[in-house]
Amino acid sequence: MAALAFPAAAQEAPSAEGVQLVQIAGNLTRPIFVTHAGDGSGRLFVAQQGGLIKIIADGEVLQTPFLNLSSIVSAEANSQNYTERGLLGLAFAPDYAESGRFYVNYTDINGNTVVARYTVSDSDPNLADPNSAQIILTQQQPHSNHNGGNLAFGADGYLYVAFGDGGSQGDPQGNGQNLGTWLGKILRIDVSGDAGYVVPEDNPFVGSPAAQPEIWAYGLRNPWRFSFDTETGDLYIGDVGGDRYEEVNFEPADSAGGVNYGWNTYEGMHPTGFRNPPDNVTLPVAEYDHSQGVTVAGGYVYHGELLPQLDGQYFYGDWGSGTLWTAWRDANDVWQSAVFIRNSGHSISSFGLDENNELLLVDYNGAIFRFEPAA
Repeated sequence: MAALAFPAAAQEAPSAEGVQLVQIAGNLTRPIFVTHAGDGSGRLFVAQQGGLIKIIADGEVLQTPFLNLSSIVSAEANSQNYTERGLLGLAFAPDYAESGRFYVNYTDINGNTVVARYTVSDSDPNLADPNSAQIILTQQQPHSNHNGGNLAFGADGYLYVAFGDGGSQGDPQGNGQNLGTWLGKILRIDVSGDAGYVVPEDNPFVGSPAAQPEIWAYGLRNPWRFSFDTETGDLYIGDVGGDRYEEVNFEPADSAGGVNYGWNTYEGMHPTGFRNPPDNVTLPVAEYDHSQGVTVAGGYVYHGELLPQLDGQYFYGDWGSGTLWTAWRDANDVWQSAVFIRNSGHSISSFGLDENNELLLVDYNGAIFRFEPAA
């Protein structure tokens, strides 16, 4: 297995004693992500699966959405039936305060992935310009599930885009290990220009004729949520598992990319038997089996001020069981993980950070919570 070097960190498992989840917004419909614009306004932006982006300002959910994409996202995202389609990702450009640019990832009415750029309106900071859409990239989806959907900017200023393996069961097309497709990958692209994107010259597969040059990482099943440590730049990927295991992958900030996380030859730390594993697989740093949950939601490393005892801990959770875990490196540089809150009662679709790096939890049932000191 490929080895990764980690900086030493002597941390113990944190306790949930003294921590409470405080609801800061409710009456939302299928929220799947929350983030901020980095513009000093303190506002939060909530992506709802049906296509609305709502604003939380001064403790209130504004009635008028920031952007309404409901007419162009997959129709089932606005039905009462379960679906993995819809508005799935949202990211604000690092220079949003000046450029007004932000990016969305959604499945369109044909079920295919679209990454598009929009800008805020000239007249109202709480309204995006619906006519400003520029399509950045598209990807045909062979099945309705495993769309990935996350977007995030790295410390390098590039946009990272997550794609699942294309769906069905067991990655029948072998997309996770196929460098000729974006499916089962995380891409890294430069969107700083006026239109489209440019492939960074230092992407790991630039110049490889059999590989798509946009690919940064591969061997992923459904990387629903990934994030960068706001202090170190390290990458954490919550990859939704198949029949047995959910996993969290780690990539240090100084990585040159090109890491193979193993799917579909591995699920978690375990060979699947679907095909012979290659010798360059990097195994996850944390996993849990399906007796503890069924769908991992990757989270964030905490660096806020409200709960200093949690500094440096990576939080992640499960949509089905509502259990929350943390992961950390012990004094021997070995990754550890532990339950933080078991069966919280929340359907965890995502985590998020506010402008103060305080940790947020998104409950798919319609609410946003903040981690705060217990009263």
